[in-house]
Amino acid sequence: MRLPASFARGIAYGGYQPLPVTFEHADRMASLPPHHGDPFDRMLIAQAQAEGLTLVSRDRYLEPYGVPMIWA
Repeated sequence: MRLPASFARGIAYGGYQPLPVTFEHADRMASLPPHHGDPFDRMLIAQAQAEGLTLVSRDRYLEPYGVPMIWA
């Protein structure tokens, strides 16, 4: 991926917005079943659930969580 300037400016240029980690995300992450051991990936699942988002990944260990996925 080539960005026109800094990472932050490139993301903003693409129309994307940052998604901060909230207390709700942390609570959801803590209640997830242990299908995946990576805390960062578990946070992505929790955020996708809370915000109604679709994840893009090739990690099939995320599949049991039932969030919408685009498999890369």
